Amino acid sequence: MSENNNFDVVVIGSGPGGYIAAIRAAQLGFKTACVEKDKTLGGTCLNVGCIPSKALLESSHHFYAANKEFEEHGIDVKAKLKLDKMLSRKDGVVNKLTTGVEFLFKKNKITRFNGLGKVLGEGQVEVKSKNKTETLKAKHILIATGSVPSSLPGIEIDEKDVVSSTGALAFESLPKKLIVIGGGYIGLELGSVWSRLGSEVEVIEFQKKILPNMDDAICKEMQRILKKQGLSFRLGAAVKSVEKKGKTLKLTVEENGKETSVECDKVLMSVGRKPFTEGLGLKEAGVELDERGFIKVDENFKTSIDGVYAIGDVIGGLMLAHKAEEEGVACVEMWHGEQPQVNYNLVPGILYTHPEVASVGSTEKELKDKGIDFKTGQFRLLANGRAISAGDTDGFVRLYADSKTDEILGAHVVAGSASEMIHELCLAMEFNATAEDIALTMHGHPTVSESIKEAALNVHGRTLNS
Repeated sequence: MSENNNFDVVVIGSGPGGYIAAIRAAQLGFKTACVEKDKTLGGTCLNVGCIPSKALLESSHHFYAANKEFEEHGIDVKAKLKLDKMLSRKDGVVNKLTTGVEFLFKKNKITRFNGLGKVLGEGQVEVKSKNKTETLKAKHILIATGSVPSSLPGIEIDEKDVVSSTGALAFESLPKKLIVIGGGYIGLELGSVWSRLGSEVEVIEFQKKILPNMDDAICKEMQRILKKQGLSFRLGAAVKSVEKKGKTLKLTVEENGKETSVECDKVLMSVGRKPFTEGLGLKEAGVELDERGFIKVDENFKTSIDGVYAIGDVIGGLMLAHKAEEEGVACVEMWHGEQPQVNYNLVPGILYTHPEVASVGSTEKELKDKGIDFKTGQFRLLANGRAISAGDTDGFVRLYADSKTDEILGAHVVAGSASEMIHELCLAMEFNATAEDIALTMHGHPTVSESIKEAALNVHGRTLNS
């Protein structure tokens, strides 16, 4: 084995969890390498997930606003869709960020290996590419391979007719009708993109509500808003099969014990994701997996093998890029002798439709199930000066506070800028702030964030602007 192939840290996977962990390891003085099977760095998030979807959400929102909302502002314009240019812009955004990760690797002197990484056992990783196979040696091996889309039994994702999020980011033409199977984050975001651009979009969800894991108030609000925007919903329905009939796709859907048929020209499968462990040699190496295929780790992210660790989607929990980043940093800092912590109770969940949705902490149902006595404070954007000025009044801020201590237990925001507003509440909850603390904090006027202050005031029944 070449001396050049000896490292302190070898990270397998260059998504947000992997590349951030590699950078932090290098900052702490570890000789670090990162193994990535794809040509570009950044993993699913940067290449075919978070970043390109947000680029299309932004572009499609401008298109929708030009055709549906500009007239209210005294602007007379009719937008024309140039789908190829919109997709090209999306690709440019992706390229800028993935090349940015390459720059960070060079800056931090991280060695990159392009190939499929395989754990050979304690301290060894095989890297197999088209041209050669080589073995790396490391004191610490970190598996950060993320996840891949799941499907339903008997339904194959071909990325042509039945697509995952990857295929839904690259339709060559506008689908006349798009069926979205799954009413979670991915389905609603990408369904919104194509609905705004002119497709008929129907969401089929097995549960009785969209966004099943979010607060009930949010689920009801977002279904109402998205329906107003043009999406239709079929809830409590199970897709049994998808068949190709010429240029048409025929879905068999079971509702209330009866089967019906639905036709469309594209299907987006968005029923969740599963851990990516293919080709990693985990079984042969003795790395234990749980019944769902996730890698088992202890509180320090250590697997069943000494020196082998795992973080991010591949270990389960909330499958979010920012959660993977925090785990990657925490894991590496532990190796350095530090004592970092990841607060899993305060991982924000964000939906990037319009309006956006952002939540942190407990839902109303969770608090009731735990028997916690709490108070609710809510403020609707209909009474917020900045929201009215912008003509963007759909949504609310909803807070749950402990009845005895007044500590904020959960925060839920529906607003055009919810993804940016939620972090005030994350920080407040990290420091065990009370509703009164937030209510006494001066907020600039006019801002949508004033709604957070008003919701905190409402916990004690003294809202000022409604």
